[in-house]
Amino acid sequence: MSALLITRFKDITADGAILEVVIWKVPTPVPPTEHGYKYSAVYVVDGVRVVGFDNERGKGDHCHLDGIEVPYTFTGVDQLIEDFIAAVAARRAS
Repeated sequence: MSALLITRFKDITADGAILEVVIWKVPTPVPPTEHGYKYSAVYVVDGVRVVGFDNERGKGDHCHLDGIEVPYTFTGVDQLIEDFIAAVAARRAS
């Protein structure tokens, strides 16, 4: 089985911010994760990543919030998208 694209979304908001989500179902988990997904979700304002969720090889599941990298517990695609939207909404409201 080769990688299967689950979703790819990119939008530029009215204020110029960038929202982009890419999720793949992969045949082999990305070490050290044990699930079968490779993902990246990012919110960029004025060229600066404000929110980011990804599972980079060697780092596993984690997120970037206001310049700080913290572990993230991936439980599924739907929850990942909900968590990303909530993190973006919290920053857009402040």
